[in-house]
Amino acid sequence: MPDYGHDLIFGSFLTPANAAPQEAVRLAQASETAGLDLVTFQDHPYQPGFLDTWTLLSYVAARTQRVHLSGNVVNLPLRQPAVLARAAASLDLLSGGRFELGLGAGAFWEAIEAMGGRRLTPGQAVQALSEAIDVIRGIWDTGDRARLRVEGEFHAVDGAKRGPAPAHDIGVWLGAYQPRMLRLTGAKADGWLPSLSYMSDLDQLAESNFIIDAAAHQAGRAPTAVRRLLNVSGTFAPLPSSDRFLHGPPDHWVEQLAALTLDHGFSGYILQTDDLLDLTRFGQEVAPALRALVAAERA
Repeated sequence: MPDYGHDLIFGSFLTPANAAPQEAVRLAQASETAGLDLVTFQDHPYQPGFLDTWTLLSYVAARTQRVHLSGNVVNLPLRQPAVLARAAASLDLLSGGRFELGLGAGAFWEAIEAMGGRRLTPGQAVQALSEAIDVIRGIWDTGDRARLRVEGEFHAVDGAKRGPAPAHDIGVWLGAYQPRMLRLTGAKADGWLPSLSYMSDLDQLAESNFIIDAAAHQAGRAPTAVRRLLNVSGTFAPLPSSDRFLHGPPDHWVEQLAALTLDHGFSGYILQTDDLLDLTRFGQEVAPALRALVAAERA
């Protein structure tokens, strides 16, 4: 698959544990200090051991200055899309254009039902997400003076007022794995945000990119309209491992991630860890070296 040519971004994927509430905030600030571009938190509103992700994102936005923020990914079945659109735009305005909207169609349906959500089939969940994207983008589109109407089966609005407009063009990134979700990503999203641990091998990455690109073409979009981001995990070690991905010194990480960029088009890497030293090495050693290597190869 091609290199889509996007600038590289690096981020952290932090646990919003509530046992020590300020720890997640401290790690977010450490991510910024380490030079990372993005801080993300998982969103599981039914998990009593976690802080509410939206509240945490808002709090962290006020305690940082430069990093962008996102849910990884926001649980749509428990967050009404028209209200979510206004919340996202508000946070983007308050943070000076530092919010991105990672969205998921939903999982753990028993837990979602227990919190008052509606259980959906996989096909219904994809349809609901597609309708939600239309609602969200419609709320943000203040250039259209008409009241917003979206006639969806799962998410509908009938004459909603638009606004506020976000401070910047918020990226809508989808956590997607199955073909229907990948096609929706190509048709409507600004980014694809899977976790490498959920992918069977590099062939699945290539196949998924092919589905996204085909869907983008069918929707009249360029495949480059969809940024490819990836949640990764690994271990920094003195010696590289021949059979474990991202296990070794920083230069080993750089070589492996460069291949994902140049051969599979990924341009965003989000490290899943709550280890301060790993965040620092990722931001200060891996990120600048990877940017330099990719720039040289592209040149």
